[in-house]
Amino acid sequence: MQNTLARHCSVTGTGLHSGKPVRMRLVPAGADTGLIFRRMDCPADIRDIPVRPENWVEASLCTVLQNAAGVRISTIEHLMAALHGCGVHNLIIEIDSAEVPILDGSAAPFVRKIMAAGVRPLDAPLKVLRVLKPVAVEKGDARARLSPAPQLELAFEIDFAEPAIGHQRQSLRMSNGAFLRELSDCRTFCQRRDVEQMQAAGLALGGTLDNAVVFHDGAVLSPGGLRRADEPVRHKMLDAMGDLYVAGMPILGRYEGVRAGHALTGRLLQALLADPSAHEIVTLDEAARKRLPGAGISLADLPLSA
Repeated sequence: MQNTLARHCSVTGTGLHSGKPVRMRLVPAGADTGLIFRRMDCPADIRDIPVRPENWVEASLCTVLQNAAGVRISTIEHLMAALHGCGVHNLIIEIDSAEVPILDGSAAPFVRKIMAAGVRPLDAPLKVLRVLKPVAVEKGDARARLSPAPQLELAFEIDFAEPAIGHQRQSLRMSNGAFLRELSDCRTFCQRRDVEQMQAAGLALGGTLDNAVVFHDGAVLSPGGLRRADEPVRHKMLDAMGDLYVAGMPILGRYEGVRAGHALTGRLLQALLADPSAHEIVTLDEAARKRLPGAGISLADLPLSA
């Protein structure tokens, strides 16, 4: 069964790269609408950007969609992860900017808004994308892979020279509220020199110690330190959760990323969809629906840190 929100809700914040205020409204939508970003600052005939694979644009720092008219929306990954994790399949996202607000750098603030508004079932069958055989992509020492699994599973491995990050590995099944409990509060991260370089280039103008975990010479500069000892690798899993939802429907399969980022996960999704023998679109029975990320969740699943 498909879901939308029970009522609309508003989100305000700052754009990570522009540093400017962003207003966004999440509006319930009918069955088979899908997820649509609506740029309210653009003319009415070109403002809609549907969330679907053909609108994905390769980018390294964030996830970007662009419609046929060239209108873009960026930094969508944390909101997409929240929608995926909360089981929201139909929604109009009205926004007055070219980027989604960064908030605290995690998906938890979006989850709170979604859960407060409520998720409402719609009388329509839900289609899901099932992985039938392994598909993989790589670039240099980075790799990403999708393989068959009865539910969505995420595994990630990172390796950074920064001693406060180092080598981290994690693997989780995204059912029974696991996304909310295990990943939703994990924030984006970077090294201080990365912030300085980006801001010198006119990027990350809205980046602060309050919307990212900033590392420098073995220390965590952000107030309060880490929310989890392995918060960086868990945030990479959060990003993958959002990037995979660009498929426009839930995915049944196991995702494995090694030093992967937004661009590689996007390429992986494109590779999966380009091979008809590697996937199928199906409707699920009741037992399988209970294994989807948004099934049976509640605000109690959110960590206290969120």
